[in-house]
Amino acid sequence: MLSEVNGLSRRFTEETLRAYLLSRATRSDTGCLIVRGYGARRGVHQKLAGRAWAHIAAYAVFVGGYDPTLEVHHDCAVPDCIEPTHLRQLSHADSARRRAQRQHCRNGHEREIDPATGRLRRVCRSCNRLAQKRWRERQAAQVAEARAAYGRG
Repeated sequence: MLSEVNGLSRRFTEETLRAYLLSRATRSDTGCLIVRGYGARRGVHQKLAGRAWAHIAAYAVFVGGYDPTLEVHHDCAVPDCIEPTHLRQLSHADSARRRAQRQHCRNGHEREIDPATGRLRRVCRSCNRLAQKRWRERQAAQVAEARAAYGRG
């Protein structure tokens, strides 16, 4: 089963990996089991035990039944949590459906609901309109430049 975890060092057995993960983890006030990986940053996915993601290795060891075709999802939404009760496997489609959609685009425009799907539109119509306007202006400038060069020659 551990052989299916991508990037996991082959020297680990289930018992040694379980002890290793617990030695690198601390319990938070929220009930999460926070792991310290190779990096010093908190709140991001952590790599441990070779090049394996800590939450995937924890799922394989603590929960069992790891399926490499599915994604390991955090119910608590804390990427560096390895608490077994907070982890479960979902398909990529189910994982994407669970993600919260942002109410505003990256430029701060309010996103609209797509009547076909009932979800927020992927592309901001205001940003798209402005991008098309900039493209038309660039095209017009290139045509004007080409005409001016043709008239000189």
